[in-house]
Amino acid sequence: MTVSLDQLRAFVAAAEQGSFSAAARVLRKAQSAISTQVSNLEEDLGVALFSRQGRNPVLTPAGERLLLEAKVVLDRREHLIGVARSFEAHVEQRLTVAIDELYPERNLGALFADFARAFPHVELELLFPVMEDVSALVLAGKADLGVMWRQEALPVELGFQALGWVPLKLVCARDHPLANVRVAWEDLKRHRQILLAMRSDGPEKQRLRAAAEVWWVESHWVILRLVEQGIGWALVPDHIIAHSPIAANLATPELQFDDVDWPVALEMVWHKQRPCGPAAEWLRERFAATRIGATGD
Repeated sequence: MTVSLDQLRAFVAAAEQGSFSAAARVLRKAQSAISTQVSNLEEDLGVALFSRQGRNPVLTPAGERLLLEAKVVLDRREHLIGVARSFEAHVEQRLTVAIDELYPERNLGALFADFARAFPHVELELLFPVMEDVSALVLAGKADLGVMWRQEALPVELGFQALGWVPLKLVCARDHPLANVRVAWEDLKRHRQILLAMRSDGPEKQRLRAAAEVWWVESHWVILRLVEQGIGWALVPDHIIAHSPIAANLATPELQFDDVDWPVALEMVWHKQRPCGPAAEWLRERFAATRIGATGD
């Protein structure tokens, strides 16, 4: 059995256009050539693809089923050509991007939709570690690009670029002792704090610690659930609080020692010694162009 791509293209075009003559115009071939290719395909497959009793050919049940398979074959051919062109352009086959939960997730959908259109054949893995764990992954070669809150001491092997600021809010349950007072710094020390945990044990882990007693939790979303139960207070990104389904059950007390939310700087990091291909370079440029601010994106 010999089935050619030209036969499949003729079959699909005839089915989609509704006639051999219309298919011939789309494929820029003679109508007789289209009819011959379809007839040869039917002979090779051993089934009738079209009923020719009326003015225009109509798909048979077998034709309807095999049309789906023909489209898959033609689509995979285009995919193969696209992958080959990616190799020719030295586009990466795979990228891993590590993004701290501090980064507003509402920006990611459009960004990666554009990436998928620009690099349809790049396999992408998105990781969501926290704080120092992002730079550790990039340093170890387990991530090609990282977006994280700014470290006080960044490893010299990593390059970086500032992306903006994310405000943190003090949040507690509505019946928590801090909820209805103007909070002093000493008040924070007397009540349990729920802090974001990380897998590594670097100095960044303690940066926002104020209380003597703490719980460590690896998700801001879970932190809010614990805060809702009155277990403790926490510092959580403003955009996470705003999009939480339990926001109405939380309080954000007024602070005596600060007039504004605590801003945390975001930066993008990469390894200086590892080459940056077209896809990674595209992501770096896009992240850099999407500025994050206290009132922003």
